[in-house]
Amino acid sequence: MLKRLFLLVLFGALLTACAVPAGVSEAAGSGSAEEALIQVKLPMGFIPNIQFAPVYVAVENGYFRDEGLEIDFDYSFETDAVALVGADELQFAIVSGEQVLLARAQGLPIVYVAAWYQEYPVAVVAKVEQGITTPADLEGKRIGLPGLYGATYIGLESLLFSAGLSDTDVTLDSIGFNQVEALATDQVQAVAGYAANEPVQLRAQGYDVDVILVADYVHLASNGLITNEKTVAENPELIRSITKALLLGLADTIANPDQAYEFSKSHVQNLSEADELVQKEVLARSIELWKAERLGFSEDQAWQNMQETLLKIGLLEKPLDLNQAFTNEFIP
Repeated sequence: MLKRLFLLVLFGALLTACAVPAGVSEAAGSGSAEEALIQVKLPMGFIPNIQFAPVYVAVENGYFRDEGLEIDFDYSFETDAVALVGADELQFAIVSGEQVLLARAQGLPIVYVAAWYQEYPVAVVAKVEQGITTPADLEGKRIGLPGLYGATYIGLESLLFSAGLSDTDVTLDSIGFNQVEALATDQVQAVAGYAANEPVQLRAQGYDVDVILVADYVHLASNGLITNEKTVAENPELIRSITKALLLGLADTIANPDQAYEFSKSHVQNLSEADELVQKEVLARSIELWKAERLGFSEDQAWQNMQETLLKIGLLEKPLDLNQAFTNEFIP
């Protein structure tokens, strides 16, 4: 309790002493200055979903509030969030690893401060009868994916590279976010999607599928929390606070997924009416991608591999200084 009061008073003093950062505002409590919270808008790049359970758990268990924070969830596009954080109009967002390097290549001072996913969450899925069980089996195949952008595209290209292939050796079909339907109706021979989503949905509909995990072939920097260089320099305690709360929620979700599922019902519309077995399987498979000996820690090799992939694709023209792109200094 004393720690909580100290943090709240500290944040209050900071707000009095200086201007409130862009994207961060003071949320009124019951009138007491000690109960005022710093409100932080947090873009997450997708619709409300059980895969965001750790953030919901951090809210429901009061971890953000204990750090003097109130989180305003935002589900706008990932690229929009990166631009806003880079321009210091927002302080934080959750994005995939490739977005960090692509943003820095454009001069946006993005810094990745906490890894959420330890394994890259993308996979290629195909019906068993196609016989696609390794990246080499993709040669000559028609592969559906949302488009030539984002994590699914980067993950697919990484798999192709691992087999000595490129996108000229396959047919890439931009199908939007309709991977399940496209594969079920044989519009394509394989799809690229999220390992915790499309395979679960297809199996729930009765299809036997093979899954090729990107993480089984290459270790890439994945989804995590970003901020910008200005916030790192001027408000490192704010970064430590939000990182601490997020990682506590992550640890609780890994330890008690059933409780996390119940907490998520307050944040994910219609989750109570959804197929519980399917949704819990999505959560369970997501948890396998989050686990680590040290939650939040980002590995140098993962970033080197990501940069190499982006250079091969041609999305990066030259190598970047990776030491400026990510840091582990805010991990508890």
